[in-house]
Amino acid sequence: MQRAICLLCLLFGLAGFAQRNELTLAISTEPPSLDPTTNAAGVIKLLLHHNLYESLVQVSEDGAFYGQLAASWEISADGLVYTFYLREGVKFQDGTPCDAEGVRRSFLRTMDPATRHPRPEYYRNIVAIEVPQPLVVQFKLKAPDASFLAILALGDSVVVPAHLGPELARRPVGTGPFKFAEARPGYSLRLVRNPDYYIPGVPKLEALNFRFIPDPSAQLAALRTGEVQGVAEMPAEIASTLQGDRLVRLVSRPQDLVQILAINTARPPLNDVRVRQALAHAIDRLQIIELVSYGFGSPIGSHLAPSALYYVDMTWVLPFNRARARELLAEAGFNSGLSLTLTLPSNYPLHVRTGEVIAAQLREVGIKAEIRLVDWGTWLERVFGQADYDLTVIAHVGRLDPAPMLTAYGPDRPEYYFRRGWSNPELDELLRQGILTPDPERRREIYARAQYILAVEAVNVFIQSPHQIVATRANVNGIKILPHYVLDLTAAQG
Repeated sequence: MQRAICLLCLLFGLAGFAQRNELTLAISTEPPSLDPTTNAAGVIKLLLHHNLYESLVQVSEDGAFYGQLAASWEISADGLVYTFYLREGVKFQDGTPCDAEGVRRSFLRTMDPATRHPRPEYYRNIVAIEVPQPLVVQFKLKAPDASFLAILALGDSVVVPAHLGPELARRPVGTGPFKFAEARPGYSLRLVRNPDYYIPGVPKLEALNFRFIPDPSAQLAALRTGEVQGVAEMPAEIASTLQGDRLVRLVSRPQDLVQILAINTARPPLNDVRVRQALAHAIDRLQIIELVSYGFGSPIGSHLAPSALYYVDMTWVLPFNRARARELLAEAGFNSGLSLTLTLPSNYPLHVRTGEVIAAQLREVGIKAEIRLVDWGTWLERVFGQADYDLTVIAHVGRLDPAPMLTAYGPDRPEYYFRRGWSNPELDELLRQGILTPDPERRREIYARAQYILAVEAVNVFIQSPHQIVATRANVNGIKILPHYVLDLTAAQG
């Protein structure tokens, strides 16, 4: 009898250990696919990039680039050839080698129009991919592109076994520390430790489970009961109630994401810089962050997030100043006020609440902003597609490097929804130089000037970089939030 009891205790102890060696995170959105090279949904990259899929290069929490599948790299003096020296012995999780030829085939698949990659423009500058040695791959470009490393670090550029093709959407295969185990539609996604991972001792966990729980209150309840050990994207309003809770650990970092009040610069009177500047002076970013983001946000003054390369704080250019806003409106001929429409995407509570606060702030300077809620499909068709709006609130996902992030303000996108009525020759030239210039210090000068122009011209009103918040039970640690909307769980323990 005593032996049986001891055996039961041992079994329960082992079960407890096994449970502790897995991590279950709640996530509100189920990935529509498991292949980031054929589907633009950010949640795919959030969960799988770095954990299951990997890139040639990667970015750290502080924004520095380092080798991932590439042990090192060289860039030719003319900026046209990028040579990557790959790690030895790396295999895809189906057992095939991830050598230079495997990398070449992966990018050829990415660049094939039949693949329908969501961001084909990232790779149009590539004219050839060559394999001079089994572990050396070269990318040859049409023109220098100083943002190329950043593009290769994005989830869009993960290296995959090209021969699996469409199968990756259902059964993902990468080179990462975790590999696919099971997908239960509408319920969960399970990854398990990759025993053949090329870095010893990584990952720490035996398994990762992602539970799809759309309702934030249900997520919190599951965290409290231990059904899940963490929530991957905790809403700020709930996170604010957990501060100081000894049973919960909060991890928060600014996302590479910019929330803006987009302005239709093609419509009078918004084509008048004085009116746009009045809008900027009327908006109190800190109040928005306090009321909408509950403090989990960083104010921004241009179209770059604080986590982006060469970010410069431009919030001082057009600071909150109601008196100055009224003066500018009067100079523009609107002594008695101004009426505009504010179109908001109803499925994004963050943007709706932000729009409501902005409408109240604009009233204080004599601008009446009539709120119109539309569904996401209508927003995409009318606002984004046709520029049929006065003002709107939306967020733009960053690209780590300012070159691809700021393209919409330059000559390459003249019909972009917030740029149809505005252009600036100096900015056009700066953006051209920014792509071609390899020297980091010179690029810093270029993009500082570019950000100042965007701020002083008030092309849009730049509001905040919302923070990504991960809430876990107190014993969970090692979770990293990377700048490009990635959860690095390779060192997680709990």
